[in-house]
Amino acid sequence: MDAVEPTAGDTVVVSGAAGGVGSLAVQLARLRGAGVIGTAGPHNADFPRSLGVVPVEHGPGLADRLKAAAPDGIDAFVDTFGQGNVDIAIELGVPPHRINTLADGRAVARYGVRGRAQEDVFTPQLVAELAELVSEGHFTVPISEVYPLEEVQEAYRQVQRRHARGKIVLSLVPPDERPAPDAPRT
Repeated sequence: MDAVEPTAGDTVVVSGAAGGVGSLAVQLARLRGAGVIGTAGPHNADFPRSLGVVPVEHGPGLADRLKAAAPDGIDAFVDTFGQGNVDIAIELGVPPHRINTLADGRAVARYGVRGRAQEDVFTPQLVAELAELVSEGHFTVPISEVYPLEEVQEAYRQVQRRHARGKIVLSLVPPDERPAPDAPRT
């Protein structure tokens, strides 16, 4: 989120807002006081809404739906999904230095937008800050599904489908020793 420098009062769009990375990005933008619009499929709209995000359906006509959701304009755009989202951000007048894509390397070269990926930003300092926010109840890490290590291939297929709500987790703990899914996470 640092790449697009959201501040209080900004309108930030996050593509893939229901996904593992997008759901974290929307929370970080909201913690900085930004209003957030999140793109998601129609079957996932309730999830970003539960995070305080205005959901907008992705797909054909997205630019028009974003204009309607942000009549005063969009200040920053975080693309976690690719598939032309950076093109739309540029079309809507978002300054290139306020666009970050984790999914469209060609757009970085084409438009001069930022391309800071997860591995560039998940530093030990950020992880410590996020852990503190989680412990204080200001931030959640949504877990879509937990797979045992022996099902790593199925877990990977689920990630590749790009329809998970939150994170896909591999567990090293035997299934009979895991806490119930609704048990508090520490």
